Amino acid sequence: MSSGHYRRKSKEESFMETIGFIGTGVMGRSMAGHLLKAGHPVIVYNRTRSKAEDLLALGAKWEKRISQLARQSDVIITMVGYPKDVEEIYLGENGIVNHAREGSYIIDMTTSSPSLAKKIYEAAKAKGIHSLDAPVSGGDIGAREARLSIMVGGDRADFEAVMPILSLMGTNIVLQGAAGAGQHTKMCNQIVIASNMIGVCEAMAYAKKAGLNPEQVLQSISSGAAGSWSLSNLAPRMIAGNFEPGFYVKHFIKDMQIALDSAKEMGLLTPGLELAKSLYDTLAEQGYEECGTQVLYKLYESQG
Repeated sequence: MSSGHYRRKSKEESFMETIGFIGTGVMGRSMAGHLLKAGHPVIVYNRTRSKAEDLLALGAKWEKRISQLARQSDVIITMVGYPKDVEEIYLGENGIVNHAREGSYIIDMTTSSPSLAKKIYEAAKAKGIHSLDAPVSGGDIGAREARLSIMVGGDRADFEAVMPILSLMGTNIVLQGAAGAGQHTKMCNQIVIASNMIGVCEAMAYAKKAGLNPEQVLQSISSGAAGSWSLSNLAPRMIAGNFEPGFYVKHFIKDMQIALDSAKEMGLLTPGLELAKSLYDTLAEQGYEECGTQVLYKLYESQG
């Protein structure tokens, strides 16, 4: 497909469009796997090839250069770590925008800067490339089960064109507005999670200190007014002492900083977000950057 809008091929047609997928970490691996299982030819790139081995075993093709991946793909999806990575991957000399085919679609699913999303959109538009920012929420579980919430910014026609692909990875997929709107929506998501995680950890620490059975406490409060995704999915991990990453502390700190910077630009005070960021900064200083966000519980556990 060299130009025009992406469309899902009918069963009678002999192939499906090729998808380039950059970033096969905790979540990206599962997301790319769903595309493969649906029948799409998938080309993968990751800085560490070993993190793509599962996908290669399923039939994905490895490409060692982003420029080469871009030239071969009809749709390119990125799921990487930081805005600096996104900028280099898309706007660098050997990046996607300089090498993707005219008429192709680029979808950044990284949580990144709204202003960078707009910059990528404008650069892509100048080259006849369709660009969407589409960050996700749902963690490793949502990625594994294809139940991600996907927040999209960009042109409606482009959103509708790639909806068949997005629907292979998520169930709650909403066009939020123009370029950058998806990233702004993800900031709203992260602001809610930041303060909520403090509440979840404090509740679990309180239950333990009061001599209650934490599992039974969860039975009572997780389906009531206090219910949240973090309470249902991460509190059990806290109780079990499981701090493996569904979402890394280092990436959450990055997200909170983006949200704080964006809020500051808009003149908005976010004291809850500032407190959460300071607590996670403490965790990072203690060496917990590579743990899951539920490791915040350790700050309360250490109180004795």
